[in-house]
Amino acid sequence: MPSTAAQSRSAPDALANDLSRIHPANAAFLKAPKRLLIDGAWVEATSGKTFEVRDPSSDEVVAHVAAGDAADVDRAVAAARRAFEDSEWSRMKPTDRERLLHRLADLIEAHADELAELEAIDNGKSVLMARHVDIKHALEVWRYMAGWPTKLEGQTLPISGTLVPGQQYVAFSQREAVGVVGAIIAWNFPLLLATWKSAPALAAGCTVVLKPAEETPLTALRLGELIQEAGFPRGVFNIVTGMGPTAGAALAKHPDVDKITFTGSTEVGRLIVQAAAGNMKKVTVELGGKSPVLVLEDADLDAAIPGVAGAIFFNHGQVCSAGSRLYVAERHFERVLEGVTAQARGIKLGPGLDSSAQMGPLVSSVQRERVMRYVAQGLESGARAAAGGKALGSRGYYVEPTVFHGVKDDMSIVREEIFGPVVVVKPFTDLNEVARTANDSIYGLGASIWTRDVHKVFTLAPKLKAGSVWVNCHSILDATMPFGGYKQSGWGRELGKEAVYSYTESKSLCINYAG
Repeated sequence: MPSTAAQSRSAPDALANDLSRIHPANAAFLKAPKRLLIDGAWVEATSGKTFEVRDPSSDEVVAHVAAGDAADVDRAVAAARRAFEDSEWSRMKPTDRERLLHRLADLIEAHADELAELEAIDNGKSVLMARHVDIKHALEVWRYMAGWPTKLEGQTLPISGTLVPGQQYVAFSQREAVGVVGAIIAWNFPLLLATWKSAPALAAGCTVVLKPAEETPLTALRLGELIQEAGFPRGVFNIVTGMGPTAGAALAKHPDVDKITFTGSTEVGRLIVQAAAGNMKKVTVELGGKSPVLVLEDADLDAAIPGVAGAIFFNHGQVCSAGSRLYVAERHFERVLEGVTAQARGIKLGPGLDSSAQMGPLVSSVQRERVMRYVAQGLESGARAAAGGKALGSRGYYVEPTVFHGVKDDMSIVREEIFGPVVVVKPFTDLNEVARTANDSIYGLGASIWTRDVHKVFTLAPKLKAGSVWVNCHSILDATMPFGGYKQSGWGRELGKEAVYSYTESKSLCINYAG
């Protein structure tokens, strides 16, 4: 009997969102003009230009958004500078900043269903996943960061170094906001990434200019509306929508931006770092990944098989820490390959607003073409597809969940980040060797180990060059857990205390009190 997934894939052109049934607030939002948020006002781009936002399930235009460029970045940065130095924000007590952040979190919670629906339309992801992962986690991060303004403490320092004889000294350190932050985010988790950047920056007392991805600007704009409704002073939070090479590049190199924070590809991350060097601004970049997943001999396969499938197929594989390299102990290789293949074949494809769909379309035609190029390269180089390998439909950007085996380490599908629902599966026999293979990558964002032996966990985990190592799970995040990568997966960390502190400067104060 054919599976539900097989039935849905037989008519892929029918897999499109029905926008006639969306929440009235979202219908009104989509119809309204999409302007830039600068200095507390919604304004047109200086050029007057706009760009299209398309529904990934149908390739239909759902909105037109202001196309900001360097002139608009100048306006937004100037507004953020004024707000940082001269407005009530710069004089606001920490408790009052906490109240504003909690008020914003309350508004996000009140509009959570609408935000999830808007994310599904904009990005293509499942509305249920958006509600219970993206929006839920974003809310947790806003709540967590809201508690930080009153906890950014300095220290009394017991100095005993080379001092002037006969004088008395006391020294302190304190934390101060770094200043104006330029935040450039990717399209795979639009509202969540806007939160990861904005929440700790605002908690630290910085002001923000946000440049959302051109593919997915809608929830960022809605966040701007909620920030205004919460009562943030004007200029504290600004949004410039536009293209990466224009608005994004202008923000990265702007001489009056004190810190740039970026999430996206390693290739673009290098350009961001180069641009930031102009005024030596602080930089946090969370970049690409090719995360290894290691299924050991003693793993609970009933838990591991759906777990490792979820590690790659969650969010259509459009996850920087996606478990895209699956290494399986040789004795379990065939069973795990069969299990992951069955999982892939059983996934129901459908538009984001279909609550029964398990995987939606990729974010854009460009991304679908990129993924399919890698699939073609894999097949041409001799890899075998146990499942998937095809793009579906002529309207949306659907790609079948794809499982490759018979792969070699020098294949592009093994070495390069695909950022789609494509996994390579390979057997191993030796733990030391698989650790070396797992580390044989320019990336080092995440890794997971599937085992019931705690000794193996503490033997293997320290050998893995990755910012996060999960055991019997994958891509589990929490507001308290720092997230970031080794090697070319980035600089710095998101989330947790480390994220908040990255938006501050440490100042030392030394006082001579003799006489």
